[in-house]
Amino acid sequence: MDPIEFIKQLFTPVKPLPTGMHHTLVTPEGKDPYRLHLHLRNDGSGMLVINASTVLHLNPTAAEYAYHFVKGTPADQTAKEIAGRYRIRKATALEDFLNFAERIETLIDTPDLDPVTYLDFERVAPHSEALPAPLRLDCALTYQLPKDSQADYAPTKRVDRELNTDEWRRVLDIAWAAGIPHITLTGGEPTLREDLPQIIEKAEQNGQVCGLLTNGLKLADKKYLNNLLQTGLDHLLFLLQPEDRHSWKALESIMPEDIFVTVHWTVTPAHLKEANQTLEKLAGLGVTSLSLSISEESLKETLAMLADRAAELDLALTFDLPVPYSEDNPVSLEVKEEQAPRGAGKTWLYVEPDGDVLPAQGMAGSLLGNILKDPWEQIYKQ
Repeated sequence: MDPIEFIKQLFTPVKPLPTGMHHTLVTPEGKDPYRLHLHLRNDGSGMLVINASTVLHLNPTAAEYAYHFVKGTPADQTAKEIAGRYRIRKATALEDFLNFAERIETLIDTPDLDPVTYLDFERVAPHSEALPAPLRLDCALTYQLPKDSQADYAPTKRVDRELNTDEWRRVLDIAWAAGIPHITLTGGEPTLREDLPQIIEKAEQNGQVCGLLTNGLKLADKKYLNNLLQTGLDHLLFLLQPEDRHSWKALESIMPEDIFVTVHWTVTPAHLKEANQTLEKLAGLGVTSLSLSISEESLKETLAMLADRAAELDLALTFDLPVPYSEDNPVSLEVKEEQAPRGAGKTWLYVEPDGDVLPAQGMAGSLLGNILKDPWEQIYKQ
């Protein structure tokens, strides 16, 4: 080789990897399947999302290893490519990649492990760093409610139409193109939409993690539930109505299935007498994840006591899920304009049935635009 050309190659910047979203669904033998989403930025850094829950911010070197991990590149080939790109020993590149892969697999197998304490990943405070895209898009497919619900608590007057199936598919495509890995389908009661399986299937085709927020009553029908699972539903937020035996029957039907379930319970004064028994019954059914809210401010102390009891029963508490509309859950109590939930408008966005985008559910005074009519760059400003 010409000596001048050789010297030029030594100082030629390494071409960055393809920017944007890269994803994979891994189904290891004998273990639960998991999804990985890697968002590569223009500067070579990246963000790796594991099962739409664990988020790692990666420097360019770690992002390169993550890229090959997500793509399933064999370790030997990865080492060869990295050694050639950065002119380091292949043995060094192989050791570094295997170490990175081992740490990621540890996180996958041990979801509660602190990545900083045990794995030497850099910690970024939740909601503190600018994201290339929200981590989650909450889609209210409808504001319709079951016939026996109080319609006052669904803001039906805010929308004059619902997006049709093809329009919701476009919404999911826009979200995927923007780099959003996680979709939740909410309402109203989303199972009232006959096209719910088709919308879930679209998220699966894109590679998005898909969750459903529902009262669960329709899921007591095994055929219907299996249809949703087979089309690609990944997790479920079940809206418990502890006074309703049909709600318990539906939950009993759902829990044996191969799907992650979080139970949401809005505590009302009528629930207080049986509150502890309700938590014990949930634990007895195998529930491990719980979302709690209250129907009125006077129950704040009760909420704290129930949270302590839930911890004793090994029920992990989740607080950043969208709060659904229901007769026992007035929106005005859950979301206050002047006290938006941390992460609203940044870590997640909320789409109303007509396509209007809000920072979070209930924040009608903070309209960001319409996802089908306005440019994404105008809606989501980092």
